[in-house]
Amino acid sequence: MHFNMLHKETHNRIRMIPTDPESGPVDRSEIVKGYEIEKGHYVVVTDEEIKAVRLSTTRTLDIERFVGEDEIDRLYWNDPYFLAPDGDMAVEAFSVIRDAMKKAGRVALGRLVMHQRERLMALEPRDRGILAYTIRNQREVKKPEEVFSGIPASKPPAAMVEIARKIIDQLEGSFDPTQFNDRYEDALRKLIKEKEKGAKIATPKEPKEAEVVDLMEALRRSLGEGGAGERRKPAAKSSAGRAKAATRKTPAKKAPAKKRA
Repeated sequence: MHFNMLHKETHNRIRMIPTDPESGPVDRSEIVKGYEIEKGHYVVVTDEEIKAVRLSTTRTLDIERFVGEDEIDRLYWNDPYFLAPDGDMAVEAFSVIRDAMKKAGRVALGRLVMHQRERLMALEPRDRGILAYTIRNQREVKKPEEVFSGIPASKPPAAMVEIARKIIDQLEGSFDPTQFNDRYEDALRKLIKEKEKGAKIATPKEPKEAEVVDLMEALRRSLGEGGAGERRKPAAKSSAGRAKAATRKTPAKKAPAKKRA
């Protein structure tokens, strides 16, 4: 969902006016691009100079090699795009490469310029088409040891691991994307509809902080609560299914690197 910035009293949409801290508001024609090489010191680059740095891979996706899907760490997989042939003349070549990848069990790696940046793409066959994933650059991905090095190497008690494994068995099931809606966005849409109807929204109470509990006892209790129901069927394996990098508080993706002139 996207919210617009409005004036508190008039509810008019706010206009973001470019402003120089010394001279005040400036016209957009007076704005140039600059790269900060040190605090407060910039190298100015013109649009013509940026356009001159063009790569040969502008609109053409050139395949460089074929690799096994499991050779690409999931940390590097990024956004997927549907890839389809451009007109009837391209169908035959498209179908040949798609079916060849299916039989070989390989994905193709190629380069393409998107949004003024060269992207590494991973192509895999999907039904009658091809999925093209952008692959993160190594400079965009943090090394796991940068985050995990502070975790103690000691092993947890085997009894606790065994109880946790049984809980995993109880909660095992197939992946159905329709069961995983964005509940926060759903709640926001419900809030907007209620306010649109003139309903007064009550402020919910702050949730209580979680109490510190004995982990072993909590695991046993969870196992007992989940043991009454029927065990779910194991998740069906699919070679095409892929999860992105595991969600965590520390993002695996680095902030975009600044371009140097």
